[in-house]
Amino acid sequence: MGQITSQLGQLFAQTIPTVVFVFFLLVVLNRLFFKPLSRTLDVRAKATIGALEEARAQAMAADEKSRQYEQALQKARQGIYRLREEARREALGERESSIHRARSEAEASLGEAQLALNEEVAKSKTDLRSAVESLAAEVTEKLLAPGGDKGDQGGAQA
Repeated sequence: MGQITSQLGQLFAQTIPTVVFVFFLLVVLNRLFFKPLSRTLDVRAKATIGALEEARAQAMAADEKSRQYEQALQKARQGIYRLREEARREALGERESSIHRARSEAEASLGEAQLALNEEVAKSKTDLRSAVESLAAEVTEKLLAPGGDKGDQGGAQA
């Protein structure tokens, strides 16, 4: 057993430089490779997370702007519809006014025509009365005139 222990002691003594070299290599690799790599990965992860958060923030801002745009567009459409309705009402009012004016003018023209017609009728009646009176007087004169029958017939035959 003593021999095994001495061999183990020798092996252990021989492995000490290897263990020290491995620890030294581990420290050097940790400082030169793993820490910079870890920092780079952390920076990259933070940048990725930051980019994702920034993208989310930009998406939310874009959604907000889109909502504002839609609201503005809706307001503009309502304004256009309101203006169109006002123009339609104004056109209907003008049309009604034109119709009313045309009716008034037509009624005035009709009234004037009716007055002119009544005057014409009255004048025609007056003319007819005077014509009837003169014809009646002429007929009466011819009928009542002595010897007017024979002379008229002879004069009519000649």
